[in-house]
Amino acid sequence: MGFGDDEDILQDFLVEAGEILENLSEQLVELERRPEDKDLLNAIFRGFHTVKGGAGFLQLTAMVECCHVTENLFDILRNGKRQVTPELMDVVLQALDVVNQQFDQVSHREPISPPEPELIHTLERLVACEDLQATPQPAAESPPAPEPQASPETEPATVRGGSDITDQEFNDLLDALSPGANTGEPASGAGDDISEDEFEALLDQIHGEGKAPGKSAPPAAGTNASDDISDDEFEALLDELHGAGKGPAGAVAKPSEPAAADTKADQDNISDDEFEALLDQLHGKGKGPSVQGEATASAPAASEPSESLAQSPKAASAEASPAAQPKPSSAPQAASAAAAKPRAEREAGPQVEATVRVDTQRLDEIMNMVGELVLVRNRLVRLGDSAQNEALSKAVGNLDVVTADLQTSVMKTRMQPIKKVFGRFPRVVRDLARNLKKDINLELVGEETDLDKNLVEALADPLVHLVRNSVDHGIELPEVREANGKPRQGRVVLAAEQEGDHILLSITDDGAGMDPDKLRQIAVDKGLFDEDTVQRFSDSEAFDLIFAPGFSTKKEISDVSGRGVGMDVVKTKITQLNGSIEIQSTMGEGTRFNIKVPLTLAIMPTLMIMLARQTFALPLVSVNEIFHMDLRKTHIVDGQECVAVRDQAIPIFYLKNWLVAGEYVSAKSMQEGHVVIVSVGTRRVGFVVDQLIGQEEVVIKPLGKMLQGTPGMAGATITGDGTIALILDVPSLLKHYSAGA
Repeated sequence: MGFGDDEDILQDFLVEAGEILENLSEQLVELERRPEDKDLLNAIFRGFHTVKGGAGFLQLTAMVECCHVTENLFDILRNGKRQVTPELMDVVLQALDVVNQQFDQVSHREPISPPEPELIHTLERLVACEDLQATPQPAAESPPAPEPQASPETEPATVRGGSDITDQEFNDLLDALSPGANTGEPASGAGDDISEDEFEALLDQIHGEGKAPGKSAPPAAGTNASDDISDDEFEALLDELHGAGKGPAGAVAKPSEPAAADTKADQDNISDDEFEALLDQLHGKGKGPSVQGEATASAPAASEPSESLAQSPKAASAEASPAAQPKPSSAPQAASAAAAKPRAEREAGPQVEATVRVDTQRLDEIMNMVGELVLVRNRLVRLGDSAQNEALSKAVGNLDVVTADLQTSVMKTRMQPIKKVFGRFPRVVRDLARNLKKDINLELVGEETDLDKNLVEALADPLVHLVRNSVDHGIELPEVREANGKPRQGRVVLAAEQEGDHILLSITDDGAGMDPDKLRQIAVDKGLFDEDTVQRFSDSEAFDLIFAPGFSTKKEISDVSGRGVGMDVVKTKITQLNGSIEIQSTMGEGTRFNIKVPLTLAIMPTLMIMLARQTFALPLVSVNEIFHMDLRKTHIVDGQECVAVRDQAIPIFYLKNWLVAGEYVSAKSMQEGHVVIVSVGTRRVGFVVDQLIGQEEVVIKPLGKMLQGTPGMAGATITGDGTIALILDVPSLLKHYSAGA
């Protein structure tokens, strides 16, 4: 599907419509909670209207069709002709899903799928204010409905040909003004029209027999004397019906009646002298634009009745309704606003566009170059520390500061608010709660927290799993909550905040909580652990059992949960992002998932260590503490060498045995060593290393083809001294080398 010359316009449409559709999903769920919010109704109406306009310009007919009928429905809702109900919102959200699908097809240059006819028909029934529960009856063929006739009290008939009206308009006016006044109406079956004889008789009653204006002069060429009446006849007829000067038409300013126009124009319009005086007040005497120039500048605004200085015939006819008559001071105020507007525009000057659209690939290239600059900076800092040159040290120090600022600025260009992820959850919670017959309120906190765009995309699926888990497993049914003394409506809070160079995410619910004893028993029943092992698990370790593959607390499999897949995927994804996840839960009060991820994946703070003569990098997010200890004080627990740290047994491993070929060490061969305590979920283990180099920010480089997939390796980097260091993947390292960890 190609767009040819409209490709640039298409890109603008994709950006604008994409943002609107993201907002609509959240706005529609909010509308269901606040159905009386007129501003929200108007915003949703404008959203569908804007998408429809852009799609129409690009001739995306299928999208226009779906947006148009949905827009009509929200126009009905805005006018109060229909109320917002859950059933109505089901249909609207289904329509939004169709528009989103069509939007994705357009963005991928694929042919657009038309909406299902059943959906369009259902929306049309809602627009027609029909009951969806009732079975629709086939529409019988009926004659076309007559066009609605405007009521003379609110909108007088438009005068055709300058001053004449037709017989039908005249008869309708008579019937509306004075029912029964048509004394010549036939007894039955003749309808509403009067014959020519009856019309002549009526004129004779008004003017006297043979004295009607139409009889005193021959009709003008091209007119029908028997069908049309003159202005004088029309005014005289209204005076006869209502009394002199009391008919509605008396207030109608016709173009052919200077007298009638003078009475209103004198009140509402200002003269040339008054207008000039007003301009002198605004600009200074003699400095205002000329009347001719001002009239030309305000020509586009003349179509608005409230801003017009000279009323059109149509605007004048609207004055027949007393409520529509403007106050005498409205015209000078309008003239003042019209005169001040050009000056304000001149003072403001041309609007400068504040944003530009940049391809994300270009941002990635810039980030890679900044990463290389960071490596050079690290090398120079190392050299500056060893050199005995004060000027060189100062220059390297300045380079260090500038590089850090540049790195921060480039990282900010890649940042996106996490609202891009949070925006989808109101719809997820709403649909799932409705499916499970639960009443749940979702609260979003910290939506403006910025995060690397790659992390925003990577976190979407894990967060969806966790939120669905809270809704399905955490929140109880309304009847159960009420029986337990809780409000019927459950509460789920999705929050984000920045803490240093990391982002903290949390999913909290006020549901039933998790039973650690039940989790231990399920682990034994599924054969994951034996009875003795699970009994030694702390509560936090028991909570971590839900991340085991195939683990599920559901006894029945549904389309929502029960298969034991999802939570293990969540943990795997979080660890791949160099993040961590932990669980806090209290029976009867609720559960909280805490996720910690770095701000960016491009540059990683690490702890550099040495094993033999090779350098390795441990992600700093995994490092819990470091200490130097006597390895002769270790002891064996369940066949695993452990060390006691604050009365807690922590298993220790000698990394040299795993990562350096031909090396094997143990507590018997080493009396002292450096131990790095790392966190893997809620579990802590210790790594014994030969040497600690220090903290260093590194740029992650992917491994070559021959090394890709190496267990325990996340990538490589270049250190400050120019050597290559492998970056360790702690969870993968433990999983591959130590099944008991």
